Parts: sequence; structure tokens; C-alpha cells
Amino acid sequence: MMFQKTAAIAASVLLAGLAGCAKPETAAAPAAVDTAKVAETIKADVNQLVADFMSKDVDKAVSHDAPDYVGMFHGQPNVVGPAGDAEITKLQMADPNADLKITIDAVDVAQAGDMAVARTTYAYTFSDPATKAAKTEHGNWVLGYKKQADGAYKVAWAVVSDTPAPAAEAPAAK
Repeated sequence: MMFQKTAAIAASVLLAGLAGCAKPETAAAPAAVDTAKVAETIKADVNQLVADFMSKDVDKAVSHDAPDYVGMFHGQPNVVGPAGDAEITKLQMADPNADLKITIDAVDVAQAGDMAVARTTYAYTFSDPATKAAKTEHGNWVLGYKKQADGAYKVAWAVVSDTPAPAAEAPAAK
């Protein structure tokens, strides 16, 4: 009788242990992300951001920023948050020579679709502080986008780095 009780207990322990080895139920796989569609969304947002800047609407321009936005501009302290970006943007928009032209070179989207990086080249015309004459700076503008809780993509960080002006085209041979 003792042997039967011990055998029953051992069998119960063994079955409980084996139950723990059972294959867990698999969670549903996340839906595939259409990264090409996300890339088009990001391109449209970058172009709208430039249009909002050129319209001199500070609120619209900084509405593209995520709440934790950080702007990194060559030789300047980091700009933090949409409020910090608004301060800088107001100064830029007050410049009568302010003009921004960009070319979107690439948009890379994370496979999960939660982040993307837009890489552009730019030509930014502004008033030279010393001469007040129009001056054009060329460079790279890299924008890191993060998907927000509401599904929108916002700029989480941006890096602006000037480059030498493009070489002038040689005159056509005669």
C-alpha cells in the first residue's frame, strides 16, 4: 500500500513536471510592416516640415517634433523639446533672407516600423550676421523619426551639419 501511494505521488510529480515542459501557446505574430509605405509617410512629413518652415508658421513647423525632440546643430548647444525648437525657429523665420531647399537622399525604416531615419542635403540661405548680406550654407540634415502612441511619426532628433559648397559646374567647352 505504501508502495502504491509513493508510486502515485511520484507519478503526479512526474506528470506535473512534464506539464511544465509543454509547448507554450504562441502569441500571434505581429502584422508585417509596409516599410515602403512608412518611408513615403516620412518623405511627405519632411517635405511638409520644410513647407511649414517656409510659410513662417512656427507652430506648424514645430508640430513635427516629438515631445522628447533634440536638435543638434553644428557648434551650438542642443535644442531640447518643441519649445526649445520654437525659440530657434522664430529667430530663423524672422530673417528676411531665410530660405530652405532640400533633397531627400534616403529614408531608412526599421523592420518593426517604429523608427525611421531621413537623410537629406540642404541649401539654407540666411543673413550673414556681420554683413547682413544673403549667404547660403550647404549641408546634411538627418532626422530620426519615432512612431508615437497615436501612430503618427514625429521627429525625435535632428542633426544639421554643414558641408563645403558644391563645386561650380565648369563652363561648357566651345
